[in-house]
Amino acid sequence: MTTTPPTVDVHAHVLLPEIEALVDGLPGLAEAKALDARRNGPAALQVNGPMIGERIARLTDPAVRLAAMDAQGVDVQLVSPSPSHYHYWANEETAEKVYRLANEATAAHCSAAPDRLHGLGLVPLQHPEEAVRALEHALAQGLSGVEISSHAPGCELSDPAYEPFWSRAEETGAIVFLHPFGCTLDERLDQWYLSNSVGQPTENAVALSHLIFSGVLDRHPGLKVIAAHGGGYLPTHIGRADHAWTTRTDAGSGCVNLPSSYLKRLYLDSLVHDPYVLRELVRAAGADRVLLGSDFPFDMGTEDPLSALRAARLPDAAFHAVRGGNAAALLHLRKD
Repeated sequence: MTTTPPTVDVHAHVLLPEIEALVDGLPGLAEAKALDARRNGPAALQVNGPMIGERIARLTDPAVRLAAMDAQGVDVQLVSPSPSHYHYWANEETAEKVYRLANEATAAHCSAAPDRLHGLGLVPLQHPEEAVRALEHALAQGLSGVEISSHAPGCELSDPAYEPFWSRAEETGAIVFLHPFGCTLDERLDQWYLSNSVGQPTENAVALSHLIFSGVLDRHPGLKVIAAHGGGYLPTHIGRADHAWTTRTDAGSGCVNLPSSYLKRLYLDSLVHDPYVLRELVRAAGADRVLLGSDFPFDMGTEDPLSALRAARLPDAAFHAVRGGNAAALLHLRKD
């Protein structure tokens, strides 16, 4: 007898005010906020504040979150800290305080309903030598892994300094949720919220390309990386990467196989806002590699992830795999 898997949303966030209280007034914060303001532009900042205010209860109160999940038909969420909590400007001492507090606070939030809420912690990418320690701390809190951005200042995910982190994540089976925050195209995207609508999928594509072309995924084939926003532009434009790898020695020097083949070693969430793109994502990566994602409860997410998934008109087996089967296996959810 087959068991219907739960509906699992792997892209949902928690806001942790205690982290912002921790870093308030510290050297470097004002500069980081100024950079964020420059990248987003004044119009976006005027919208962001009220948007967060309208959603604060869903972001902080487990009871409100669970009620919203019930309304959506979502059984389980994989909850990650708001990317605004990365604070990659922080020195080692502050960075350790941030990740410890984030890990502990996220675990506490999820403890309100441990059968329905699974959590992810943070890693200070700006201090690669601390990454393994941060991962171990997250796992010790009962979290399923950690969330990271697409890069840290001056440090790409392909940097050899991260090798111990990738090794330990592979050894432990920890989930690494790749969720960009900020785009280095800066003022070119400071109008019309291009910083998000263009910036996020660009950062996803760049970060995943670093993991692929540098051979990180060759050296660590057991890594469990989930990329937000469907992996950005990369999966639907992977043919160009394959062409470069095939025709140019510089492009093909770092990874063993065609770039497109590595999509089947990654997990990609379903949050692409277009049913035809979602169908192509499933075709490119495989139905066993796409996971339901909503970006709960932010405005760039979807209020009804199941309807968005149904709109793609996938075959039944693929629909149920994306709806929850794949994530249930990844999270080792108990079958009742």
